[in-house]
Amino acid sequence: MKPTKSHGRLSIGATRKPRDLMTETPRLKGAWCAKIVTLFPEMFPGILGASLTGKALKDGLWALETVDLRMFGEGKHKNVDDTPSGGGAGMVLRADVVSNALATAAQGAPRDRKKWPVVYMSPRGKPLTQAMAQEFSEADGMTILCGRFEGVDERVIEAYDIQEVSLGDFVLTGGEIAAQALIDATVRLIPRVLGNHASTEEESFSHGLLEHPQYTRPAIWEGRAIPEILQSGHHGNIDLWRKAQAERLTKERRPDLWRAYCDLHDRDPDEDQEL
Repeated sequence: MKPTKSHGRLSIGATRKPRDLMTETPRLKGAWCAKIVTLFPEMFPGILGASLTGKALKDGLWALETVDLRMFGEGKHKNVDDTPSGGGAGMVLRADVVSNALATAAQGAPRDRKKWPVVYMSPRGKPLTQAMAQEFSEADGMTILCGRFEGVDERVIEAYDIQEVSLGDFVLTGGEIAAQALIDATVRLIPRVLGNHASTEEESFSHGLLEHPQYTRPAIWEGRAIPEILQSGHHGNIDLWRKAQAERLTKERRPDLWRAYCDLHDRDPDEDQEL
């Protein structure tokens, strides 16, 4: 089994020179860190400061820094964007401005993209998956560029070997909400953040399937009873039932995941098996 890495105390700041966003806490060596390049550093930590991710942030299991893109703007008004080359609506974030911000974010971070990915939240990127979040959680940290307007000059994406990641086939006004979703999906996989490692192993997508239905008390609610098998105490049968339910839901709701699962387990996705 792969040994888990240690994670230390946090440090949170905004740049050019970092500033505290929450109560200052010293950072211990090894803490996973997210560096966010954004025009709106005040949007962080946002939802990340609540619940288990917020507690883990205060406890130092991960760290958060923001890099204020406006600080690198040009001229009196700190302009960060310009009109699209070739014409068109909207504005595009300038390559030189974004480059300077990314260079600042890169200070103290490994250059190896496996150890420190640089990500741009973009609807044209690869869809975020549980496997991708797992890979990010195993890195030392990551830098996330939050776009605005019509996007970012393509040259800086190429120059910095930036990985584009999408939450889905829709468009947001900026990358900050998407960045928080990405961080949440990643941070919760860091050891000790959830407190129960088994819970992450049983979730949707962890084994290529959607999660089985969940139930709790009361045993009967508005005439609807919890399935008897879940109250039987026979854990072997319960596990079989849960797997069958996960397969059924995946086949019905996500045929793409079902085909990939069947390919992995040498099964026929069109099998006439009662799930």
